[in-house]
Amino acid sequence: MIQLLNKLQNLLELGFKIDFIAPLLLRLYLVPVFWMAGTQKLGHFQDTVDWFGNPDWGLGLPFPLVMATMAVAAEVGGAILLTLGLATRWISIPLMFTMLVAAVSVHLQNGWLAISTASGPFATERTIDAIDKLDRIKSILQQHGNYEWLTESGSVVILNNGIEFAATYLVMLLALFALGGGRYISVDYWLAKRFRDNNIATS
Repeated sequence: MIQLLNKLQNLLELGFKIDFIAPLLLRLYLVPVFWMAGTQKLGHFQDTVDWFGNPDWGLGLPFPLVMATMAVAAEVGGAILLTLGLATRWISIPLMFTMLVAAVSVHLQNGWLAISTASGPFATERTIDAIDKLDRIKSILQQHGNYEWLTESGSVVILNNGIEFAATYLVMLLALFALGGGRYISVDYWLAKRFRDNNIATS
């Protein structure tokens, strides 16, 4: 039995030869997320600063110009660096901080769910009430609109804007902080191979 388990483990460990794929896919998944978020903020920069600083309808953050500049730099710069696999661990730090700020200041008050649902362990009174509104919206659209055309690209939903996405991105960034950019298809790997004395392949 032990021999069989050892053989199975040896087969499993063949996957280590392609372990570079996981950090590569994490990087490529996050690139458009941060590129779109950063360039949208940059394209409407003054609106972003106002939103960061306004305590009534915005986030009420201190030093909104500085905070907005740092967020844009982290997201746009992060997207570029993640694409290249350059300074992967270093850029993961400000991006994780950005996700923490977003989760706490924007999403936490809405609970976990990104999309409202009336069932499941993370459903709240807020999301359950939203489903009643969603049913009403669908009824209005079915009566007064071309419902099939309106929904052919996807279902009508109500955004709950909970911490689900921010937390997911945070976990992915934490994995990249631990793994680095990955072997072979990252600048980090080749810089480490060229300039570092030990066998560390990513940075």
